[in-house]
Amino acid sequence: MIAPLAKIIDWYSLQVAAMFPSIRKCARGDSKLLEAIEFLNGPNFIPAESKPAELEFSSSIHFTFPSPRPCEFAENNIVHGRLYRRAKDWQKFPTLILLHGGGDFLNHRYRFPLMVPAIQRAGFNAATLVAPYHFQRRVRRVEIFDHLRVAEAFGQGVAEIRALTGWLLNQGCRSVALFGISLGGWLAGLTAARDSRLKAIVLAVPGVRRDYRATRGECVLWTPMRKALEKQKAAREALDKTPMNLTLSQPVIPKENILLIQGRYDLLVEAEQTEELWQKWKQPEIWRLPHGHVSWMFTLGVTGNVLRWLVPRLEAGRKNNA
Repeated sequence: MIAPLAKIIDWYSLQVAAMFPSIRKCARGDSKLLEAIEFLNGPNFIPAESKPAELEFSSSIHFTFPSPRPCEFAENNIVHGRLYRRAKDWQKFPTLILLHGGGDFLNHRYRFPLMVPAIQRAGFNAATLVAPYHFQRRVRRVEIFDHLRVAEAFGQGVAEIRALTGWLLNQGCRSVALFGISLGGWLAGLTAARDSRLKAIVLAVPGVRRDYRATRGECVLWTPMRKALEKQKAAREALDKTPMNLTLSQPVIPKENILLIQGRYDLLVEAEQTEELWQKWKQPEIWRLPHGHVSWMFTLGVTGNVLRWLVPRLEAGRKNNA
């Protein structure tokens, strides 16, 4: 894709995202920094133990389960998801969990279901999860997302991915992989740094750290939002020194089973951040696409290429556990 077009799409996406109440609340939430740092550096951010989820199905596809890391808001404590079984004996097949980005309704509601037939043809089940404070879990009465609430939401998101992974493995699935986009990629990376049960992960234009420094995306935001974020610079630099920063941890799965997808013209997560992660994680496979944060999804054949990359890794998991 032509670089200016990719950047225009990202610019427009940034302006739209900046209008969402949750984004504005995060931009204003510059309190409870010390509490957030203490939480992120402590054992409760991502505990060693993870219990399997207890899923309840309202249809053949839709399920819910209680969050293993509940907060004070009841609507955010029920996790929503979908499971697309490949066959009646679906437990015999690997499962790919799809994780949407921040405010990423289009992927979660439309693109992920459209990917399901290809995922099933590749020999996998597909599952989706709604991240904390998103969609059905949105909490309208939250005034401000301070640093502590954001940190706790990250811990909650990782706990829920691990809980679903545990349920799938208990059901007999031979292997589980994650395919995360943007925020979903960030959560997938944090999970892979703690949970060796995962067979493979795909991180597409993933968030890497809270400190965006002189991110080009910030520079094109409307003035009030940009000034609000500038006031948080010192706080984000402090959060950058905690385990929320993906570059400070090492994945506990083999690097041969990790795929990074970078958008070279990305305005939201600059290519330099993905390059840093690639170096810190000992150079797993990386696809550097001539696209932005949004337009990479329109790369011809990208879903098929990801699935072809996954097949030998997940099939190996099935054979090793047969």
